[in-house]
Amino acid sequence: MGFDDFAEIGGHTVALYKEGGSERVDVAYTRILGGDDLKRVISEAKPGSTVVVETSDWSIIPYENLIAELHLKGAEIYAVGDPESVGTLLTVMEKGVDGIIVRVSSKRDLEFVKGSLGVAETPKLVEAEVIEIIQVGLGDRVCVDTTSILNEGEGLLVGNTSDFLFLVHNENIQTQYTEARPFRINAGAVHCYVLQKGGRTNYLSELKAGDSVLVVSKDGSRVVTVGRAKIERRPLVLVRAKVGERTGSVVLQWAETIRLTDTLGKPVNITQLGKGSMVLVHLAEQTGRHFGAKVDEFIIEK
Repeated sequence: MGFDDFAEIGGHTVALYKEGGSERVDVAYTRILGGDDLKRVISEAKPGSTVVVETSDWSIIPYENLIAELHLKGAEIYAVGDPESVGTLLTVMEKGVDGIIVRVSSKRDLEFVKGSLGVAETPKLVEAEVIEIIQVGLGDRVCVDTTSILNEGEGLLVGNTSDFLFLVHNENIQTQYTEARPFRINAGAVHCYVLQKGGRTNYLSELKAGDSVLVVSKDGSRVVTVGRAKIERRPLVLVRAKVGERTGSVVLQWAETIRLTDTLGKPVNITQLGKGSMVLVHLAEQTGRHFGAKVDEFIIEK
């Protein structure tokens, strides 16, 4: 079922979306105004049924209860909401609701919903050979603290140029001198590009609380939220690498807790890198950028 399917519910024209769905689904609509309505929906739901629910002032807790109870019964739950609520409804109780009915009043609303439903495309990673490591003195670097626990192999794609990006690993490793910070990526110097969803880029210096970043690994990618971005002055190092005839570089903090990612998807300490070390990078199309978007223009970055 796609965005061309429309129906009338509660006097509103709505677009009905169900992830992975291909056939029209018969649904029963109910509005929850309080606890009694919630109990009624749970008691009346039957295995294999689909219930469309719209809430009033409480929009999270009722759906948490319904997802838990209706899924135990083998029933599905659709939620009714506005375009801005789609992201939340998809992640309630981690699983999210089974389907969403969204009120739209314009094409812009529809595009917003499509963006909220989109799955991040995983950038292709290739092996690059380190050819140079140079300490470049003090500079300002950005720690990106996310609101998610990051796994081994996950990090941000960062580089001095937007077409050659290094997979900078998160800090989920505990050492004898430091505690693990599995929510953090010490990403690089303030001027560096960081790859975002849809192939856009930001400068690391632009990131702030509430922004989204694309976390990447060999196995896939996901979008997480920035909880804090810390800019601090630290000793920096330039790492330069090559893939075939293409070369690229990144400026990182010079410390044992800063890691790139090796060809197996494992973290590798930058202080242990040398000429000939192999790391994972992403090669993008060589093009210009205007406010993070690709533009077709002549440009040389080095």
